[in-house]
Amino acid sequence: MNLYKISQSRNNNWDTYDSAVVVAETAEEARKIVPDFENDGHGEYDNLRDWVEPKYVKIELIGTASDEYVEKLQGRLIVVSSYNAG
Repeated sequence: MNLYKISQSRNNNWDTYDSAVVVAETAEEARKIVPDFENDGHGEYDNLRDWVEPKYVKIELIGTASDEYVEKLQGRLIVVSSYNAG
């Protein structure tokens, strides 16, 4: 599995995510992850006011995750996220 930094600069109001580090097999899978810990990243974009549509997500490959690390995540896709609370 790969580690990707996903980010967006389109929705930068208060109470929005601006970036996250996520685990995914491909960049396209990473693009679809919503940095929402309530759903462990498995949610889908549905006009959430705290993120953006996948087409606006910037993707950056930052490394790989070992099988042991992925197992420890227990199905979670988000490693860490940046949230601008207001």
